[in-house]
Amino acid sequence: MIHLAKRVIRQTLNDKRSVMMIFVAPLLILTLVYFLLGDSDYVSTVGIEKDAMPGPLVSALEEQDLHVVELTSDDAQQAKEYLKDHQQVDAIISFSQNSGMTITMYEPSTKGSKAVREIQAAMASLNPAAKVNLSYVYGTQDQSMFDSLGYVFLALFSFFLVFIISGMALVRERSGGTLERLLMTPIKRGEVILGYTAGFGVFAVIQAILIVLYSIFVLKLSSVGNIGWVLLTMVLLAVTAVSFGAAISVFASSELQVVQMIPFTIIPQVFFSGLIPLDLIPYHLGNLSYIMPIYYGAAAIKGVMVYGDGFLQIWGYLLGLILYSFLLYLLNTQALKKFRKL
Repeated sequence: MIHLAKRVIRQTLNDKRSVMMIFVAPLLILTLVYFLLGDSDYVSTVGIEKDAMPGPLVSALEEQDLHVVELTSDDAQQAKEYLKDHQQVDAIISFSQNSGMTITMYEPSTKGSKAVREIQAAMASLNPAAKVNLSYVYGTQDQSMFDSLGYVFLALFSFFLVFIISGMALVRERSGGTLERLLMTPIKRGEVILGYTAGFGVFAVIQAILIVLYSIFVLKLSSVGNIGWVLLTMVLLAVTAVSFGAAISVFASSELQVVQMIPFTIIPQVFFSGLIPLDLIPYHLGNLSYIMPIYYGAAAIKGVMVYGDGFLQIWGYLLGLILYSFLLYLLNTQALKKFRKL
């Protein structure tokens, strides 16, 4: 038993990927979680019409951890339209003798919740019994967590599952000698990559359609925009996942090693997919989302399902997925050189 345990320990220590997954990956993920979910120095921006609000309330708001912006009467009355054009404003406060105070926000989010807490703190210092009405441009106060973040899981599940299947399958093709024998034929390296991408892409497309239709028609996930744009985004995201899995498989010699790379390749993307508002992330780490394919897919899906966007609003995200797939195609084509035996 002792000899067996020693052999397992030696084998594990000789596998650098296993060592990194056991010791490095947890520290990396915990550090990332610390930065993303720790205290943020973000200061909420609140718009008010100072002349229409009681002076003590204005003073109380300015004493809070808020950036107060003065609005005109028209902007305050058309709060929802103003927020559509000025998304840097987190909330607009309107006040009337009949309905009391109303806080209008763009959507239910962490940013909006932080603004509401500061506003309520200011109100409590004047009148602890005061009630506040909440209003949103998109979404409602009582919507479920699934309705709020369902678009993230659509993108995440599609990408993750296709990545795993394609990555493991390509490693299996290489370890079994199929890829080397294929490269000994006159077929071009680019055609090999396109063939694998097209083959796995068929299943990726079917999976994308199945996930979207099931989520919307069976699970009743709300969608304001055209489902067709959601399907197109899911298909592009799935194709990108195939290319991403192929790229990762180049650095893996077994199916286990593909799994070992998940903490470094997939999990960080989860945090930058839209679960956390990017401008709440300190040290400008939110900019890392632009190098992560899941971000582009989740942002496009959110635009369609939550905001009702069309092609003119999401084309940038779709282009990002296309460019990502193209760059991965070039990378995978070059990587096949080391497997081609001349």
